[in-house]
Amino acid sequence: MKALMISHDSLLHAEVAAQGSARMPAVQLVASRNGLREAVERPTPEAPELVIVDASGLAVDEVELVERLCKLYPDSSFMLLTREAQQDLLIRAMRAGMREVLQLPLLHRAFHEAMDRIEIAAGVTQQRDGKVLAFISCKGGSGATFLSTNFGYALAALADKKVLLIDLHGQFGDATLYVSDQKPGMTLSDICAQIGRMDGAFLESCLVHVASNFGVLAAADDPTHQVEMKSEHMDAILRVARQHYDYIVLDVGRQIDAISLRALDHADAIYPVLQLALPDIRDGRRLLDIFRSLGYPSERTRLIVNRYEKGGKLRLADLEHALGADVVHTVPNDYLSATDSVNQGIPVLQLSRSSAVARSLAELVELVTARRVAESKGLFDRLFGRGEVAL
Repeated sequence: MKALMISHDSLLHAEVAAQGSARMPAVQLVASRNGLREAVERPTPEAPELVIVDASGLAVDEVELVERLCKLYPDSSFMLLTREAQQDLLIRAMRAGMREVLQLPLLHRAFHEAMDRIEIAAGVTQQRDGKVLAFISCKGGSGATFLSTNFGYALAALADKKVLLIDLHGQFGDATLYVSDQKPGMTLSDICAQIGRMDGAFLESCLVHVASNFGVLAAADDPTHQVEMKSEHMDAILRVARQHYDYIVLDVGRQIDAISLRALDHADAIYPVLQLALPDIRDGRRLLDIFRSLGYPSERTRLIVNRYEKGGKLRLADLEHALGADVVHTVPNDYLSATDSVNQGIPVLQLSRSSAVARSLAELVELVTARRVAESKGLFDRLFGRGEVAL
């Protein structure tokens, strides 16, 4: 969003520029004026999308300039910054169409919340109501992290969704390594230490960006620097994430604690991941018993069998009977493709598009997004057709 900044305060100008550049999409200060009178007398050649007005120290005879400025840029959005509440100024500003009035010194969270509202009203972004999908291992080594990370990438690539993956593994989480070679600059623990800053722009700036519409919030990689995470932190993060992402994928791990339970409470769907083996079935039954004791509706729990091979002594029907739940999806045992993907830190969909596991991920995207058969053909065309997956 291109903005005009009206202020004689160079420090405030720099502060707004820094906060604006951190947003996605960025707010660019493409023009500046030292005061309202200069702004009215010297309009920009091209009307800005946003006009930010510093009204601090505005003289009484300059108040009418606010109305003139609004008439000069009738299609622009306006933000008024002021240090002292001037009743006449506020009334005139509101009548002229200025809906965002912020107190100085500038609170960054208030600035970004105001920008969120401006962008939604201007049609730059849309207020989302994202769905939370939780992947949880029934037993260690079941492949839940591989599936959650690669599914998140597939959801972004094949369904054109804005996706966030959150690694909730507490200590030594490694979800980013499955899809990227980037080192996280910020982690979940760092966000909790600055939870007062939580908004869409701050969350976006803390991610490892695997693709333009897929980011990963890494778990703390050093327990000595881990900040105590509270349940209310998870509430705040997911509340903001739902507003800015179509899907939030949680890699929960195996540990059931206050944080993971709060995350599961928010989940629209829970995907326990297990293999077709007796130890997995035993641990899966324990996990489902916990979910039932917590009052989670059975339809929210959707079993995924990973590394599935037909013809074994144990059948899917045996597993479903033992657990009292249906299997919604199976992922074939494609060891070579999965191993190559993990070792290189490249999503399997990008590395081996025609592999069996890539096909299975495309089917899971179709299942989760509830695409009709006629619509879902496009997913497979994008996966197996001549064109590359655009990211």
